[in-house]
Amino acid sequence: MSESFTVKSSIRDYEVHFIESIVPEIKNIIKEGDYIIIDNVVSKLNGIREYIEGHENVIRIEVSENTKSYEGIIPFFEQLIVSGFKRNNRLIAIGGGITQDVTAFIASILYRGVDWIFFPTTLLAQADSCIGSKTSINFEKYKNQLGNFYPPLSIHIDTKILVFLKERDIKSGVGEMAHYFFVSGPGDVDFFERQYLTTLHDQSNMQIVVGASLSIKKRYIEIDEFDRNERIVFNYGHTFGHAIESITNYSIPHGVGISFGMDMANYISMKKGYISISEFTRAHQVFKTIWSGYAIKNISIQDLLKAMEKDKKNENGKLGLILTKGWGKMFRDLTLPDAEFIGWMEEYMKSFQA
Repeated sequence: MSESFTVKSSIRDYEVHFIESIVPEIKNIIKEGDYIIIDNVVSKLNGIREYIEGHENVIRIEVSENTKSYEGIIPFFEQLIVSGFKRNNRLIAIGGGITQDVTAFIASILYRGVDWIFFPTTLLAQADSCIGSKTSINFEKYKNQLGNFYPPLSIHIDTKILVFLKERDIKSGVGEMAHYFFVSGPGDVDFFERQYLTTLHDQSNMQIVVGASLSIKKRYIEIDEFDRNERIVFNYGHTFGHAIESITNYSIPHGVGISFGMDMANYISMKKGYISISEFTRAHQVFKTIWSGYAIKNISIQDLLKAMEKDKKNENGKLGLILTKGWGKMFRDLTLPDAEFIGWMEEYMKSFQA
């Protein structure tokens, strides 16, 4: 993928740019009255810290699931309205997925919609969530229950900033990226297997891998922008993954949870006869490397099922799982959480999470 590309949207098309450095790009973009909403950790990085300290209109946010909640965003609305922020002013988000969700949701409903610009600073945000237009916030203990579709004016990606990330954040980003390559097909799975170990340990191939991930996602969201048909396959691993996040109180990073979730989805696919043991084993080795250092062997199957019952894809008491008949052949399978299914989950936990 080139250094710039356009994502087509029925709401408005938006540009994605790979850039050399964040601060010079912000200086070229920012206008009087614009507000910066920034991850508090990112605001302390060299270069960014000096720029932020000299800028009045800044909201620093603590990155947590509580911040990304119906109650957690109220103070940000208050600060913007009291400060005199106008409908023609813009919000500039600098941070990862939570910063993105907070900013995009506020932008989508404040004054019936204001413009926003995004500088993603995590691998997960750069390679996944930055495009697609989704905004999501939590309601009480339920993840991503409120939201809409509201794309930014533009996205500006500096992959070099990823050197500041902790190992858990890199693992999370690689885990989330993985599902795009498996959804896309065998050729992209081969590409991912050649690249992901490098990506886990250094940033030398980041722009290549991030660009490839976004290229896959772009194909799907331009066909199914509002996540009603083709795009639903991107929920591969997410029914299990979101439940794991929830019942572990988010101690497991999102993308790591998704890597567990994809492995579980593959196991259920294998038990239903959709894929072979060799296909399951091949993918399991990839996911096992990603989740190294994390464990879910002690989670309760009943707690997992209870959390999975909140998934928006479910219908009439059945789990709306995204399963697979092979790489590039994901589909929604309405699965009854009966004794047989519970037995498969217990078998999986004993055999592959012991």
